[in-house]
Amino acid sequence: MSANGPGLLIIERILRDRGSIWQQIVEERDLNRLTGQMLASSAVALALYGAVLGFFNSGLMALTSAIKLPLLFLVTLAICLPTLYLFNLVFGARLSMKQSVSLVMVAITVTAMLAVAFAPISLFFLITAPDYGFFKLLNVSILALSALVGLRFLTGGMRVLHERGLLSPARTEPALVAEAAPISPAPVNEEEKVPAAVGAPTANGDGAAVPAAAPAHPVLVAGARPGERVWDPIAGRYAKMPAGVATERPASMTLLYVWILLFGFVGTQLAWTLRPFFGNPDSSFALFREIEGNFYAEIFRTIAGL
Repeated sequence: MSANGPGLLIIERILRDRGSIWQQIVEERDLNRLTGQMLASSAVALALYGAVLGFFNSGLMALTSAIKLPLLFLVTLAICLPTLYLFNLVFGARLSMKQSVSLVMVAITVTAMLAVAFAPISLFFLITAPDYGFFKLLNVSILALSALVGLRFLTGGMRVLHERGLLSPARTEPALVAEAAPISPAPVNEEEKVPAAVGAPTANGDGAAVPAAAPAHPVLVAGARPGERVWDPIAGRYAKMPAGVATERPASMTLLYVWILLFGFVGTQLAWTLRPFFGNPDSSFALFREIEGNFYAEIFRTIAGL
């Protein structure tokens, strides 16, 4: 699909050709248009799904839920964005504000489109089994599942950006290595051997050249996984990373966890503040409820009442 295709079909490009999306974000190319397309498609999808949620109470609730659900995701992004960008700088990542917004919008768009794909199922249970507690838990589960899939896309995007060096501090010298425990040498293939430095071999009693002994503390490439074959420049050979040796966690994963936690806490509390989305059929229409308790306590009460 063309990068200039209709905005509402951007989800097809994300699902079929996500590599081009990541490449566009990496190159910071035409991100205003890309973000606008994702914003339009996710807003429409969330509005449709919100309307299904609100129909459990009334047509008026369906209308307000169609407005509230897109607001929930987009206002959460607006609240979290300054903090997300600050953590981006703290962890040494080099993402611009546009790249950060585009990356998060990919996850929101996938979440919104998957949620609207579940809308017929939600509507089916609304018609055939109109139980308020069950309907509420069903749709919370749908949104949670959709969000998990969206986070998988976010994880994939973070990995690509990490590979391109956008989640690591800028370096002006070769990658640094850190001292660690000795690495057990792995069997060396013929093609992995390199010529020894001049003067490195020593002579034994028969006059044959013998390689110099490897140092007691070779170096460990930061970020290598246990069992991975890495080049040891001191020993002059490839070696396997030993198990049980702690290595530096990639900044991309730490940054991802911070983003997820921040979005989760802000989003759930904002959802609780904007409620009702469903609307108890035994209660009259209300645009907002009084702020009391929190989202997690209500979920536990609903499960206990089933």
